[in-house]
Amino acid sequence: MASTTASVPAEAGSRPAGPPGVAGQGIPSLKDRIPKLEPRRKKQDAPNPTPVPETPALPPRPELSILTFRAPSRRILSPADHELFLASPTYKLVLAFVFGLSESVVDTPVSLVNDSELSAPVKAILNILDEAEELCRDSPPNETGGSRFGNKIFRVFLDKVKQHSTQWHASLGVNDPEAVTEVSTYLNQSFGNRSRIDYGSGHELNFAMWLLCLYQLAVLQESDFKALVLRVFVRYLEVMRLVQSTYYLEPAGSHGVWGLDDYQFLPFLFGASQLLHHPYITPRAIHQELTIEEFGSEFMYLGQVAFVNSTKTVKGLRWHSPMLDDISSAKSWTKIEGGMRRMFVSEVLRKLPVMQHFLFGSLIPAAEGMSQPQTTEAEEEEEEESGEVNVFDKDGVRHVHQPRGWGDCCGIKVPSSIAAAEEMKKRGGLEQLRRIPFD
Repeated sequence: MASTTASVPAEAGSRPAGPPGVAGQGIPSLKDRIPKLEPRRKKQDAPNPTPVPETPALPPRPELSILTFRAPSRRILSPADHELFLASPTYKLVLAFVFGLSESVVDTPVSLVNDSELSAPVKAILNILDEAEELCRDSPPNETGGSRFGNKIFRVFLDKVKQHSTQWHASLGVNDPEAVTEVSTYLNQSFGNRSRIDYGSGHELNFAMWLLCLYQLAVLQESDFKALVLRVFVRYLEVMRLVQSTYYLEPAGSHGVWGLDDYQFLPFLFGASQLLHHPYITPRAIHQELTIEEFGSEFMYLGQVAFVNSTKTVKGLRWHSPMLDDISSAKSWTKIEGGMRRMFVSEVLRKLPVMQHFLFGSLIPAAEGMSQPQTTEAEEEEEEESGEVNVFDKDGVRHVHQPRGWGDCCGIKVPSSIAAAEEMKKRGGLEQLRRIPFD
């Protein structure tokens, strides 16, 4: 029998009923099917497993009346000697002095040290550096036909520096001939290597050790530390830039563009300390030409970046100094300053190719059990000029520097980037740094 129920037409605009169990008359409910959306959080950088090296306390000065001054000599003649040094009080002395210098200039621009605040010894050191600059200007290089390797007239300059050592140290109150012989060796070595005509962080370290010797002799005091960094070390950098550009000093053991800098390290350590809590100069400021131009003379970090830029024949830190470029992405100067401390320990004090040339005397003593020196400084210089000086072999004992290059311990002999820049200037080709084609 047919149904008697009449079908009712659907109203206009209505939707047909969906299958049972589906809400909204046929519209699927996705409320419970879409995962909850959460804002993306930036991945945190992995913490550096190496702690930031702390500053040891400066030990008491040695009793000068019982010291026997002597010409400093190399005592790190094997990896075992190097390990003895790293475990010695002298290692802590070097660390305490260099980090103490750095801490003395936290948040301090160069201009905050006035001439009226300088002690007599600091003024005498500045006069010594002024005279060293004059010796450089009075010893112009001979023409080498555009060669970008070191100019041998550099040795004439170093000989003049050595001849002035006695009178320079007399102006500092150091008159004992044996003491002058010991202390002046560090100063003489701080201008570069006579035989290889190169310069690097090891020579820069010798300048710091010269200042340490003067501290050990009580010529300098802890109250001088700020001036030693912001006046003396800044002046030393200026003199060395002139020496480097005059004689085309090659980088000692250069890592090329992958290193922090071909020649210097301490300006970055001291400079990061200067900027530690700066209110508006950030690590990215090294890419801002106006900031570098305005503040480069006040903060060593920025000044050194400006100098590095001026010596390269391509434009852009990302191309010629990628490590500096990478470091600029750090969130704060605190991270950079901690990284520079780590680098000073790992890339200078713990680096055998650097420390094999470190000199020990009575004021910066060798550790007990270290090898005895086999040759004098003068004999080593003669051997190096002939290409016969022994350093390390692969078994950790000795090898021979070749006259046309060095072994792996000393890096690859490369021409000076400063020389390339200076040669282009002579030809009028460095008015503007050249960009590489695809930049």
